[in-house]
Amino acid sequence: MDTEGGPGRGPRRGSGPGWEATSIRALRRHLRLSQTGMAAELGSRQQTVSEWETGLYRPRGASVRLLTIIAERAGFEYEASGSSYKREDEDAGAP
Repeated sequence: MDTEGGPGRGPRRGSGPGWEATSIRALRRHLRLSQTGMAAELGSRQQTVSEWETGLYRPRGASVRLLTIIAERAGFEYEASGSSYKREDEDAGAP
């Protein structure tokens, strides 16, 4: 299943490091992708991206890692469950 929780179990909110709904939406907009385009990049369904962005479910496992890799390569500043990422060259003042 592409979403956390599974049928009848409901989402597991706050179950370790992960991406918040607002950060996922902001990354998608930073990349100028539709939910369908973001889903294609991640190898998931548009409905899954929608459920992440509305907070119904949170990404887990490989999806979390892919979101992180995509964000880092795009130079996207984000906070994922209390930790933040900023490209090192930005810290050094490089373009």
